[in-house]
Amino acid sequence: MSTRGTWFMRDRPVVIWLIAALLVSLVHPFFAYSRWLMVHLVVLGAVTHAAMVWSVHFTEALLKTRAGFEERRLQTIRLSVFQGGVLFVIVGVPTRVTVLTMIGATLISAAVLWHAVMLVRRLRAALPGRFRITVRYYVAAALFLPVGATFGVLLAGGHDHAAAAADNTHAHLLVAHTMVNLLGWIGLTILGTLVTLWPTMLRTRMADTAEAASQRALPVLVAGIALVVTSPFIDQPVVGAIGIGLYLAGTLWVYRPILTAARRRPPYAFPTLSVGAGLLWLPVGLLLMAWSLGGRGSWEAIADNYGALTTIFVVGFALQVLLGALSYLLPVVVGGGPSVVRAGMVELERWGTARVTVANLGLAICLLPVPSLVRVIVSVLTLAALATSIPLVFRGIRASVLAKRAKEAASDPGAAPGKALLTTEEVAARTAESQSQTWSRPQLIAGVTIIAVGATLGVGLDPSAAGLTLAAGTQPAATQVTATGHTTTVQVTMQNMRFTPDSVDVPVGDRLVIEVANHDAGDVHDLVLATGERSGRINPGGTGRLEVGVVRSAIEGWCSVVGHRQMGMLFTVNAIGAEPTGDTTAHGSTGHGTQGGSGASPAIDFMRKWGASSAAYDPVLPPLTDEKVRRVTLTVREVELEVAPGVTQTRWTYNGSSIAPTLHGRVGDTFEVTLVNQGSMGHSIDFHASEVAPAGPMRTIQPGESLVYRFTARRSGIWMYHCSTMPMTSHIAAGMAGAVVIEPEGLPAVDRSYVLAQSEVYLGAQGDPVNADKVATEQPDAVVFNGHANQYVDHPLEARVGERVRIWVLDIGPNRPTSFHVVGGQFDTVYKEGTYLLKNGRGALDPPGTRTGGSQALDLAAAQGGFVELSFPEPGRYPLVSHIMVDAERGARGFIAVSE
Repeated sequence: MSTRGTWFMRDRPVVIWLIAALLVSLVHPFFAYSRWLMVHLVVLGAVTHAAMVWSVHFTEALLKTRAGFEERRLQTIRLSVFQGGVLFVIVGVPTRVTVLTMIGATLISAAVLWHAVMLVRRLRAALPGRFRITVRYYVAAALFLPVGATFGVLLAGGHDHAAAAADNTHAHLLVAHTMVNLLGWIGLTILGTLVTLWPTMLRTRMADTAEAASQRALPVLVAGIALVVTSPFIDQPVVGAIGIGLYLAGTLWVYRPILTAARRRPPYAFPTLSVGAGLLWLPVGLLLMAWSLGGRGSWEAIADNYGALTTIFVVGFALQVLLGALSYLLPVVVGGGPSVVRAGMVELERWGTARVTVANLGLAICLLPVPSLVRVIVSVLTLAALATSIPLVFRGIRASVLAKRAKEAASDPGAAPGKALLTTEEVAARTAESQSQTWSRPQLIAGVTIIAVGATLGVGLDPSAAGLTLAAGTQPAATQVTATGHTTTVQVTMQNMRFTPDSVDVPVGDRLVIEVANHDAGDVHDLVLATGERSGRINPGGTGRLEVGVVRSAIEGWCSVVGHRQMGMLFTVNAIGAEPTGDTTAHGSTGHGTQGGSGASPAIDFMRKWGASSAAYDPVLPPLTDEKVRRVTLTVREVELEVAPGVTQTRWTYNGSSIAPTLHGRVGDTFEVTLVNQGSMGHSIDFHASEVAPAGPMRTIQPGESLVYRFTARRSGIWMYHCSTMPMTSHIAAGMAGAVVIEPEGLPAVDRSYVLAQSEVYLGAQGDPVNADKVATEQPDAVVFNGHANQYVDHPLEARVGERVRIWVLDIGPNRPTSFHVVGGQFDTVYKEGTYLLKNGRGALDPPGTRTGGSQALDLAAAQGGFVELSFPEPGRYPLVSHIMVDAERGARGFIAVSE
């Protein structure tokens, strides 16, 4: 049997899972299943492992079972089986490989049932004694986990969040899976443990009624869980409400001796403050469940509040209890006496009051309907407060071990002191310091101040979301309106960064009820009205409801999640019969592609698809012919074209396309270009590939005129040509620009060659020409490849596995740079502005024979160009973007569809 001092090493997986959860939380907005991963890394990975380890530890301590009852080797095997199951589940669910999920759930269930069997054997072998009831809590908890695992497999196998609104089975399974695991497995384990552990942590005696309270509460808790889990499947919400009430009653019964101990000696350091805060969140979560169920009378309401409930139960309750308990237990099990324990505690308890204050106050604010930026900032502060426990665990264990060695060395005069050992003076100093790590009013004030500053910063960065300021055209002053007594109820869906419908008509005087459903598969949304009503955050598949009250005038709304409003999630309540206010602006004037009134720019819906009949600009590089004199006619026309689905602009064009045609030649070729102006104003042309005095060939010609521009290409590269008539920025932005590709000598043939020219779109009203004011202030409505926003999303470039693909890239501008990137691909050749930066994997400074170099992006300023080459090892859709991500999100993106 391993010694007491090494038992804490079994908790290493707990720290690993917590670190993994922390990493996922930092990047959770960027990939699917991130929220699922965060919950399961904490509950299944960290909390469950700790429960299996420490329930054995407490069972042996309470029952005083004989040494060697079960070999540590067998316990290690059991924990390894469990950890293997967790890995299978963590991989299987996000990848939707059901067989992996089933294997993982089976391994987890087998390990926990084995754990339960060994607890029962210990219970039967032990002599009669106090607090055998704690072990019964552990056994009952272990029997619930396989049930929850079964529900989890059913969820992973056939249901997803996107279908939740229409599939009640998903809501039923979600409730059953969550509640049986959190209330059954985790809840019973924690409640059974804290009856004895809590007074020990407080260093006070246990209440006389503790054992009796635990005995009476257990059947009530088990019955409550059974009713809660059964209720959704028999479609009887009242049964679920009774179950919640029973579980809450059992919890409060267990809390009675816990509160007695706390009154004798209040929580005073981080372990007890953290555990105490966690215990407060459990009844809060139960009451929220009861409120959700009572308010709408269906278990779908619980599923809709899944995010808030899991946050309360997982972070507020389970995680805080885990962190507090480990902060107390780890130094204790290292052993070595009070001085050694206090040496570890001094590290684990640093800034304990402030950490607990920030974590819990921040958590409470995040659960409220606060503006998105407030929630983001406060959640980061909350995460930081919780995450500090991870490095402090390592510091605390190290301090305890060093103090123990120092104590052993001091008691052995013949032992040679090691450099890593603490001296007895240092141990004494740490002991004195640990005694000062108690409840601190200054730390409390500091914690409150941190959260207050974070919340204030969030409000200051987005005051309109907090209702402090209203954009132009939002809710005007209320007028006197007689209520009609009628209620208008509307249904609104949220999907693809849009409300559908995005406006509703309501007679003045009607009460308005908005029922909102989130049909997105991976995005959380909400609906905020300028009058202050909020739906609260709605998870994928969830629903919400806004009671607006009597409608007196038009009301503006939006999604307050960061960036969603700017991407077009805007909503309007049109008050039919209201007195005119003189303000006809719809959706305000946010300057981010909003729909305006007369003369305002149309909204670009960047999530809208191009129709199947729409023709994308051909990105294929025209073939290189053999003639040495290349004659081209470019005719200026003003043509109304779609620059995005449903959004038109009158483009000033060469030959009628939204971008000028690509010309292709070799070094030494002569280009004879005839420019014909059939527009309504003067235009010109300027070829960067030429070396000529600009006065003649680059002059502006008037409508009906023509000129011949003749030049010989003497240097290779991809060169820009454009109209140089002032204001040049407007002529370029209107579409009068294109590329001339002059191939370098000896350029090897490739399987496919494409040309992508990036430019900006500045909209006036629908169908109007370029908006010169926006160009001057550099406020593009879209950034596009080859003249149309996102055209290669729906009409992707093509390639096959193993083919070599060359992509020529030109930044037309007139203002924005680009950073061209292919997601999932790596460039082994990069050619920029007439020179190779990388050629076939070999950089300019690489020694001969070295060809392992690669590139991820081609950066170009306005009027610069080059090409990249790559091949694709496997089929798939590879996104191509400007990695100046704000530009990718407003149109500079597409795909390369790679087939076998």
